[in-house]
Amino acid sequence: MGKSAKRKKEKKADFQKPKYKVGKAKPKASNVTDTSFKAKSIVMGQQSLSTTAPDVIQQFKHSLSVASSSKSDKQRQEGLAHLTGQLSQQPPVNPVGTHTLLVKLLPLITDSSTPVRKQLLKLFEQLPGEQVRYAVEQATMFIRAGLTHLSADISNDALNFMEWLLNAADVDVVSCPGGWIKTLNTFCATLGWSAAAGKDGWSSGGRGAAVRGGKASINQSRAIDILAKFLAAGFVPEEAVAEDEGDWDHLYRLPRDPNAFAYLNLTGMRRDEDGEMYADRESRQRVFHRRFLSHIVKGVEAAKKEGGTSGRAAAGLDQLLRSDMGMGDYEPLGAMDTEDLLDLW
Repeated sequence: MGKSAKRKKEKKADFQKPKYKVGKAKPKASNVTDTSFKAKSIVMGQQSLSTTAPDVIQQFKHSLSVASSSKSDKQRQEGLAHLTGQLSQQPPVNPVGTHTLLVKLLPLITDSSTPVRKQLLKLFEQLPGEQVRYAVEQATMFIRAGLTHLSADISNDALNFMEWLLNAADVDVVSCPGGWIKTLNTFCATLGWSAAAGKDGWSSGGRGAAVRGGKASINQSRAIDILAKFLAAGFVPEEAVAEDEGDWDHLYRLPRDPNAFAYLNLTGMRRDEDGEMYADRESRQRVFHRRFLSHIVKGVEAAKKEGGTSGRAAAGLDQLLRSDMGMGDYEPLGAMDTEDLLDLW
């Protein structure tokens, strides 16, 4: 009975409200921490305190690191915004150089965040075109990856990046290794105009959009406009060189083109036809006539029948192809091309 009475008393005590005397402090909890001590300094690990703020160069490099490697979309966007502000100043602040900046930021072309991609395009538009041309080959690779991306937003934004690159260095885009055939393959596959149309999920979609797996993936009229701009850059006639017997300057001066001896492919991997450089208009016309002209003409005719913005864009592309600034002045040779002879061998 003694134990039972004790249990009842303990249970009853749980529900009794304690009575406090007026002016008496509330009793402290058993796990309270004593904070009455005073310290002259608090040392925290991995913290650098300085009386001077970081200089502009350090801030630029920090923002570049945040923009290229941060896991947060907001932080990447803010890093790109700071870099854009530095590049838009007069004179622009770029301590790492345009090539290094592009190498770090080009992967963001396929970033999943739309605000990040839009801010990236604003940053690229601040870069000088004469320096962008030295990273054209890397830029075209990432843009082609964006054009064939499964996300419709990324594919459409990749068209804006292609337009920026053509505005900055159009001749280098069409003449760099893989810049002509691989880019045309990408455009044709994206628009559903390739020879393999209907395979691997690609087909010609209605309402002016190429579709993959039944889902609209890209703005067709916009893609046709950018394709026309790309072809116009590839079909621009070379400037005539003045023939002066006494002018030997071009033979002895150092070349100023980016990777001037890339056509020799002295140190790179062996290239196939798609990865070759087509540095002159005639070679680009020959390859275009042999591999792409018939498919693009069929796609243009189909888009013109659909009408709307896609039809108007296709009409502009058709006019370019028929003019002397396109394929109008091209006369295919009766003899077999070098590639055909190699195939026979």
